[in-house]
Amino acid sequence: MAEDPILWLVVNSASGSNDAGAVAAVTDALAAAGRAPARIVDIQSESLPSDAALAAAGVGVLAIFAGDGTINALVTGLVGWGGKVLVLPGGTANLLSRSLHGDRDAVQIAALLGAARAVRRNAVRCSQGFALIELLAGPGAVWSDVREGLREGDIAEVAATGAEAVRQSVAGSMLELREPPVGRDGGYAGIRLTPADGRIEVAGYGAETFGDYLLQGLALLKRDYRQGPHDELGGYREVLCRSSDGKPIELMIDGERRTGSSEERFSLAELAVDLLAVP
Repeated sequence: MAEDPILWLVVNSASGSNDAGAVAAVTDALAAAGRAPARIVDIQSESLPSDAALAAAGVGVLAIFAGDGTINALVTGLVGWGGKVLVLPGGTANLLSRSLHGDRDAVQIAALLGAARAVRRNAVRCSQGFALIELLAGPGAVWSDVREGLREGDIAEVAATGAEAVRQSVAGSMLELREPPVGRDGGYAGIRLTPADGRIEVAGYGAETFGDYLLQGLALLKRDYRQGPHDELGGYREVLCRSSDGKPIELMIDGERRTGSSEERFSLAELAVDLLAVP
């Protein structure tokens, strides 16, 4: 890593993990590591910084203290940028941070910045973008709507979206794997795709998994559906999925909801962004 690069810190003041005290603690830890932020960007009042803006300002390191969804939006928008990205856990699941830094908190990671090394990661690509950590396809993806209501404390929204999520997971259209033709007859309520070295790891979840877990509010926040009963379907560089009734496929990309077409091709792609991992 270049000596004393300019560092910007991106935060999200709407997140409970990003209160003034937490941001100050992270800022102090970065300063102690010799990388005091030259600017703090709050995405609640400012746009996500582009690669052009970062290059113009001479930024060499972009630290992101936010959740997986915000990190995805930022990192996938920086493909080809010449700087490096430090991911800090500032959300609910923080799956990317855990994969890079283990269970360290944001302050511990920031303090170790001087020893960090740059790594490249594979991603799962589909028509709606890139998943850095995981992509859930199928009617089970709608449970993330319930998670949003829980995060915002909207009980009425939780009740409404929870009932609809259970209905769609149990009785909605299933998702079938066509290429390769693997898995159970009739398809799955959710197919989870995880980028790995040289392949996409694929797992299929039945309707009963989401029907059970969607009824447990705390489990939604923890994404415990991943621990539910499922079929390990193998590792592939490309997967083609099709909705059983021709309806658009619901997607959850790194925790954020998207809607695809009735047929979606998922492929492995190396993301041309340097991420920093602390030892």
